[in-house]
Amino acid sequence: MKIDREAVADFLRRSRDRVRPQDVGLPVGPRRRTPGLRREEVAQLAGMSADYYIRLEQARGPQPSPEMLAALARALRLSDDERDHLHLLAGRRPPAPRTSGDHVSPGLLHLLDQMPVTPVQVLSDLGDVLAQNAMAEALLGGVCTVSEHGRNVVWRWFADPAQRTAYPPEEHQYYSRLHVADLRATVGRRTADPAATRLVERLKATGEEFTALWELHEVSVRRASRMRVLHPLVGRVELDCQVLLAPEGDQRVVLYTPPVGSDTAERLALLKVVGTGQFTASD
Repeated sequence: MKIDREAVADFLRRSRDRVRPQDVGLPVGPRRRTPGLRREEVAQLAGMSADYYIRLEQARGPQPSPEMLAALARALRLSDDERDHLHLLAGRRPPAPRTSGDHVSPGLLHLLDQMPVTPVQVLSDLGDVLAQNAMAEALLGGVCTVSEHGRNVVWRWFADPAQRTAYPPEEHQYYSRLHVADLRATVGRRTADPAATRLVERLKATGEEFTALWELHEVSVRRASRMRVLHPLVGRVELDCQVLLAPEGDQRVVLYTPPVGSDTAERLALLKVVGTGQFTASD
């Protein structure tokens, strides 16, 4: 990635003008002509020489290190989005974003409740099912468990052969590659993350299938796909899977909708009447 010096200079100047001296504990003073901070003040707050900072604002400085960019972001009181923007302009990879973890926001939970005829799940980027509505539970089984890996769809796919009986045998290889390629993308973003490392090591212990696919190093973030479920009560259900990313990026809302021209809507309506009481997935 190359630095865009002109854009970095402009963004630093604009950001400096937006910070009031009193916001960072500096006196306003009667002779202050600039509405924001002086260049020398930004340099002092960031712990760098005034000459170095002035050259950045004049679009003739060197490419700042990630540490220097982090110091500038703190000095200029940048938001996370502004900090990431500065890193990208400077040709650096933004720092890892804050994650939501297992906490599902009330807004997402409200969304699940407002879709009574559409199966909806909230998954982590590692594949943990964090929440689902009644229709998703009726369609896919109650996979939200208290164990660390019991609720993980990738783990269950490779560790529990019974999970595959709900899908056409001719599509098993496709789903295996889909799971592994998506997990690869997540692990790449979660550099040295203990949870991601632990999950991959446990998956490698499930057998040769996962290990062989992992070694292919295929990478593909799952955004939309077509799937078929062999439900024991309503039969074969064809679905379009639409994946929406939460702002933090580590959670996904997955909507399972009827393809145009299919009989899925009727089958889901029947499933809603039947409810979840007669179908429970294995733990």
